[in-house]
Amino acid sequence: MTTPWDRIRDHWSARTWLRTIHVTTGVPMALLTAGAISGLAVASVALIWTVVVPLVALLVLTRVVPLFTWLQRSRFAAFLDLDIPPMPRIPRNRNPLRRLLADARSSGMWRQIAYHLVVAPLVGGVGFLGGVVSWSACLVAAVVAVQLQMAGGGWIAALPAAGALLLFVVVPWLLRGITALDAVAARSLLGPSRNDELARRVETLRESRAEVVEAADAERRRIERDLHDGTQQRLVSLALNLGMARATLTDLPEPARQVIVRSHEDAKQALKELRDVVQGLHPAVLNDQGLDAALSGLAARAPFPVRLSVDVSERASPVIEAVAFFVVSEALTNIAKHARASGADVAVRRDGDVLRLVVRDDGRGGAEPSKGSGLRGLAQRTGSVDGTLRIESPSGGPTTIEVELPCV
Repeated sequence: MTTPWDRIRDHWSARTWLRTIHVTTGVPMALLTAGAISGLAVASVALIWTVVVPLVALLVLTRVVPLFTWLQRSRFAAFLDLDIPPMPRIPRNRNPLRRLLADARSSGMWRQIAYHLVVAPLVGGVGFLGGVVSWSACLVAAVVAVQLQMAGGGWIAALPAAGALLLFVVVPWLLRGITALDAVAARSLLGPSRNDELARRVETLRESRAEVVEAADAERRRIERDLHDGTQQRLVSLALNLGMARATLTDLPEPARQVIVRSHEDAKQALKELRDVVQGLHPAVLNDQGLDAALSGLAARAPFPVRLSVDVSERASPVIEAVAFFVVSEALTNIAKHARASGADVAVRRDGDVLRLVVRDDGRGGAEPSKGSGLRGLAQRTGSVDGTLRIESPSGGPTTIEVELPCV
């Protein structure tokens, strides 16, 4: 339970003297910061007709402001125990001029400049007057009261004594209000804004989603490897043994031979279905030889002619290649099941950091993502890597599926 003595002791605790030091150091730091930034700004404006000097001044400005911000954040952490989060990092551009202009255009940079040029001198001046001058007046009033008492001033000495006592009680509250105002301004101008926090959160979620997609793709590769090296090999061995039995055991009764024949056919059918499943998961040729070889295998196995064009100068990441393979595989499967097409065209090319896929058939059209799980699966798989999917399928055909996948 908090006692009155605890409240009195807390009123003049070490935190009060730290607030005093904070408001005292605010003025010199604000003057130093404002002078440096103003000098650079004046140099840029005065020499605006040149090119080199303003750029150099802008470069120094974008490097000096974060330094002053770090000093202010350190001051708040040391004296007020206030941790102001740092500004979010601006994505680095390889072009130094573009990187410099990006730093100069960022809202965070101008919010920091606003604090150093406007808020810090204003709040620092108020804090200096409210803190240092008030404590000094308290001390002077106490000294005057003592001197008057020693000189026999009588009741007159009570006036400065009462003033000193009043200041001694009020100044900690005044310091608390000034530092609270300074803390609010610093959080708003020296720390990340709400938009910065949302952008950072979105980036974190994007990275988390990318990790989930990579983990799922790795799991598919593991399943494909296990099926290919284990289950598929055992089915091949079973089919071979049944084939040998079917060919050699000709003297068995007819019912027994029929059982062997059916088992052999079932084993071959199961092997074919398993191969289709393995190919649909993540074919090994995709890892070894890339999209061109993997899509060539898909085109060769399609039940209709497929004209394939692949122009990929640089391979994308394994996740993007897996999504591209899935899109083409699912599109060809849908064409075989529903389109009644006589042929299809598949074009894959890379334009900079974007992998573009176009699958077109001459079928009956009328494909709608809302009516089929296959097309919804394409949209979900494409969206998992921030890709875009467009489907044009008028009634009567043709159907065109266009997909863009980011390669960065």
